[in-house]
Amino acid sequence: MRAMCGAFALGVVALQQQAALPGAAAWAGGGLAFGLCVWLAAALRGDARARMQRAGFCACCCAAALAGFGYAAAHAQWRLSDALPEPWQGRDIVVTGAVRGLPSRDANGVRFLFDVDDNDAGIVRFPATLSLAWYAFRRTAPPPELVPGDRWRLRVRLKRPHGNANFGVRDAEAAWLARGIRALGYVSAPHDAQRLTGGAPGIAAAIDRLRARLRGRIVDVLGDAAHRGIVVALAIGAQGDIGDDDWRILRDTGTSHLVAISGLHVGMVGGLCAWLAGRFWRRSGYVGRNWPLVLPAQKIAAIGAIIGSAGYAALAGFNVPAQRAWWMLAAAGVAYLSGRSLAPSSVLAAALGCVLLVDPWAVTAPGFWLSFGAVAAILFVSSGRSAARDAREADDGRAGRGAIDGSDGVPPSHAARLRTVFARATRRLARRVRDAARAQYAVTIALAPLTVLWFAQIPLAGPLANAFAIPWVGSLVTPTVLAGVVLPAPLDAFAFAFAHALVATMMRLLEATAGAGRTVWMLPVPGSLALATAAAGVVWALTPRGWPLRHAAPLAWLPLLAPASHAPPEGAFRLTALDVGQGSAVLIETARHALLFDAGPGPEASNAGERIVVPFLRAQGVRALDALVVSHADSDHAGGAPAVLESVTVAQMTGGLPPSNRLWRVARAAGVTDALPCAAGQRWRWDGVEFTTLWPDGGPRAGGATNAQSCVLRVSAGERAALLTGDVDARSERTLVAGSREALAAQVLVVPHHGSRTSSTEPFLDSVEPRIAIFQVGYANRFQHPHPTVWARYVGRGIELPRTDRDGAVRIDVTSNGAAPVPIRYRDARRRYWMGW
Repeated sequence: MRAMCGAFALGVVALQQQAALPGAAAWAGGGLAFGLCVWLAAALRGDARARMQRAGFCACCCAAALAGFGYAAAHAQWRLSDALPEPWQGRDIVVTGAVRGLPSRDANGVRFLFDVDDNDAGIVRFPATLSLAWYAFRRTAPPPELVPGDRWRLRVRLKRPHGNANFGVRDAEAAWLARGIRALGYVSAPHDAQRLTGGAPGIAAAIDRLRARLRGRIVDVLGDAAHRGIVVALAIGAQGDIGDDDWRILRDTGTSHLVAISGLHVGMVGGLCAWLAGRFWRRSGYVGRNWPLVLPAQKIAAIGAIIGSAGYAALAGFNVPAQRAWWMLAAAGVAYLSGRSLAPSSVLAAALGCVLLVDPWAVTAPGFWLSFGAVAAILFVSSGRSAARDAREADDGRAGRGAIDGSDGVPPSHAARLRTVFARATRRLARRVRDAARAQYAVTIALAPLTVLWFAQIPLAGPLANAFAIPWVGSLVTPTVLAGVVLPAPLDAFAFAFAHALVATMMRLLEATAGAGRTVWMLPVPGSLALATAAAGVVWALTPRGWPLRHAAPLAWLPLLAPASHAPPEGAFRLTALDVGQGSAVLIETARHALLFDAGPGPEASNAGERIVVPFLRAQGVRALDALVVSHADSDHAGGAPAVLESVTVAQMTGGLPPSNRLWRVARAAGVTDALPCAAGQRWRWDGVEFTTLWPDGGPRAGGATNAQSCVLRVSAGERAALLTGDVDARSERTLVAGSREALAAQVLVVPHHGSRTSSTEPFLDSVEPRIAIFQVGYANRFQHPHPTVWARYVGRGIELPRTDRDGAVRIDVTSNGAAPVPIRYRDARRRYWMGW
């Protein structure tokens, strides 16, 4: 069974890596590979029976892999079939349906999921689930209180799910697809919204309403308490209320898994329910029943554990770690009820298969790999040791009883009995501590490569922080939170308040741990070969004592230290135009330096600085910026700069910003000592690459138009160059052409002002003569950039035109000689079948 489940999972993983869903050719190739594998297995040496067994085993594994591949493909085809039709993007549609999940409210309004029952567009296969925003417009009333399960008729404006696509940054489109979200939008006519009578039927809606009531009760009890979000997360699995400071501490100490409902919490609830069910069943004689004679109390305890843990996992949103824990518990429980015994690895394999049957897209989430990886490591490192430990404890027990009761022929004294009891307890405690330390070591080693892959860091303080945080949460915080969940008011208030006090104590200790020197090791996101080598090193390191060269296993982890991509050679540079939506952010890398030109929108829009730019820099292994250039003060260029300054060391900052702009103060507070306005004539040289500021002439001025003060930076490697223009306007373009026409020449141009009709004049393009022009624009943006006239102007010149809304991030290597620059488009290089749907 383990091999079959593993092969099925491998097929599912293979499908999720495909650029397109399989056609007839792919299935024909799979059939040929299946036949070849079976033939090779049968052709190996051995007697006829052994060959048949090998062939049968290989055939079953191949069939399971093909089944996983086909199952995931069929699910994907069905889910993609309800995509929003292209003509209906950006148009008003009246939909009727129910609120699903827990709405999230902030200063801009409320965001929520909406299950659609009907639409007035006459679309048969309409997206079943929408992600909507109900904005708090100034001229209208604030959004109403949205209750899960309530039915509404809303006028909405939608677009297809289209996430920002960048190298080394998580794919939002995959997450939306996994959650069944097939369109995004907002309530376009709040005054026309109608609350309908009756609520959504079904268990899911009832659970959502219960979760909302519990969150409301916790909010009422704790108010604005600092760590209220962690208590909510431990109660119902909703992490949206956890504050940024708490997330930073948990992330830097490797304890963020503690606020996700997982095996620790589900197992605890299952054990409690098993104990209660068994205790009640055994005492049925008090009411004149002899139920244990009909069905043993142990089996009732198993049933209670399965049902109780299922209820708690559902209350927690049934995320992947909770699913894994429940399926493992259910598999073990069903095996016990049927009188069978399953090895722990078989239980894990069964849970793996069940999770992927329910959700084939689970493999695209880090929680899947971290959860199953941690349990697999614990099982691997403890295999063979459990039986030995039980045998030692049995021997200790027999020896201890002999020394205590005198059955060994020597009457013991009272002091001897006490010494024996104490020695036995000490040895048992020492073994438990060793087992816990071994398990923590295995999890730390096993998850390190995965942590680097998903988060580009290793929390060095993780083992120490988890050593006290895991028992603290498992033994104190979680039981107290669960007591608050089941107790009636006002008793629940005492439980929630006490739980918050426990959390506050833990967070103070974790903050002190995180502040004790450098506790986070930032590493670039590894490639496939480096990851596979590190995984082999993990297995090698966790092998039993005596394995050949076991202590040399860390050598296999060295590829994790390699840079994400080879640095440009001396005299060359790499330009990466990030996909930050409607905004701009461009990274320039030379052999030993890095410059960021703009940082994308801030929290008032898409928060690209924190959500995209900083993770991208970490994924690329950029630990410090030699320069940050903020072209001008518009929020779609400068809004993300505070997040960059807070997260990355910046040596110098320049910008087309007036002296009163708050970003100068933010830079000084972040430790930037070299901060100055950009002005024409500034020039410097890094690693044989020339940087020249061409605009603004004389530097930015207070009260001037922001676009007219935008920095224009030319980066040149020999005869080849790139021109970064910010939002420079037509008037500034004319001045540049009149003053330094020859200096504008560049093979690569980042198009001014996202392709607005106020820029990209004919004389300017005649002077630049670009071969590649990059449009940094947001998907279906409200400004309708690029303007059709400007787009036609570039097309008419035969220029290659990458666009971030269609192509994702664009990367170009520029050298002083050799081949001409060629753009690498993220959505071409890393394409997946869901992109464009």
